[in-house]
Amino acid sequence: RSAMGRGLTLLLVALALLAAPARAEGGTAAAAEEVQIEVLHLPEACSPKSKKGDLLNAHYDGFLASDGSKFYCSRTQNDGHPKWFVLGVGQVIKGLDIAMMNMCPGEKRKVTIPPSLAYGQQGYAQSKIPPNATLIFEIELYAVNKGPRSVEAFNQIDKDGDKKLSELEISQYLKEEFARDGKKRHPSAHDEILADIFKKNDHDGDGFISAKEYNVYQHDEL
Repeated sequence: RSAMGRGLTLLLVALALLAAPARAEGGTAAAAEEVQIEVLHLPEACSPKSKKGDLLNAHYDGFLASDGSKFYCSRTQNDGHPKWFVLGVGQVIKGLDIAMMNMCPGEKRKVTIPPSLAYGQQGYAQSKIPPNATLIFEIELYAVNKGPRSVEAFNQIDKDGDKKLSELEISQYLKEEFARDGKKRHPSAHDEILADIFKKNDHDGDGFISAKEYNVYQHDEL
């Protein structure tokens, strides 16, 4: 993995990031409407294809279908770096989660997302998206990586193979990732992240994070 990949995986594996609440409105309307996908470019080598729980790296621009005006451009955010997010867990609107499934690195898509799978009747004032707006996104996918909640990630941390993560196991994993990452951090960062992990994931309070508690994305079987 590259240093950037390790850093992003660390941030997510740390489990401090839980999926943001989905902003799309569901209901019967969502079932009747679908995301329209147009493939603009498909590379000859199309592997691996994205699936729920994968960590993706992509650029995308968002437009209002009504007048073509641009309301979002990832290239103007975060110093122009592509966006990292976990697919299918609500970190983006539901329509984008659907639109970017089965996509391969290097692929480009133009997708049309109905209001019910975007911001619905409420809209999103901060990005100047009016109520009941159909959205168009142009997406370029750069990387598809194993997500932080995969079986592989769990087993890597679970040194003794007992299908639950102890504080010692996660502490050791964080130390190893910090060493690989090489970034300078305050000495308290390790303890703060470790405490946050257990606060957000040890739902039954038994001092361990079980496979079920860890694998909240449920895209793999343990």
